[in-house]
Amino acid sequence: MSNLNAIGLDNKKAQKLADKLNDLLANYSIFYQNVRGYHWNIKGEKFFELHVKFEELYNDLLLKIDEIAERILTLGHAPAHNYSGYKKASTITESSQVSDGIKAVGDILNSFKVIISLQRELLELSSDTNDEGTNALMSDYIRAQEKMVWMYSAFLNKK
Repeated sequence: MSNLNAIGLDNKKAQKLADKLNDLLANYSIFYQNVRGYHWNIKGEKFFELHVKFEELYNDLLLKIDEIAERILTLGHAPAHNYSGYKKASTITESSQVSDGIKAVGDILNSFKVIISLQRELLELSSDTNDEGTNALMSDYIRAQEKMVWMYSAFLNKK
């Protein structure tokens, strides 16, 4: 039993999950800050509509950042917490073009593509580890985010 962590998962598999969750945390953190920038700096014809939507999104991302960090702790590991590390680990890059609403929505869609892909990887890992907690979290995120992708795509009139 010494190879099991406090919640009964194999220590080595829990370490792999925590590492992948830290990668996800890094991507969420950069995504979050990008969306804050879009919210603060949006200009133009769709200002009122996008300003509100971006605030809704960054509030949602902030909640998920906290849940992911707490899941890493639940697995018995430490969540990463500095932006220098996030920048190195994240596939999502910092956005410097923040006032154009159409570009911002396109960047959001690209970020969701990265996030959803990482979460699907985590679904496989958590399934292999018999980690229902991480599995349920990722499933919930994916379901909600797929709908958001549809809605942001509809805004851009994309398929």
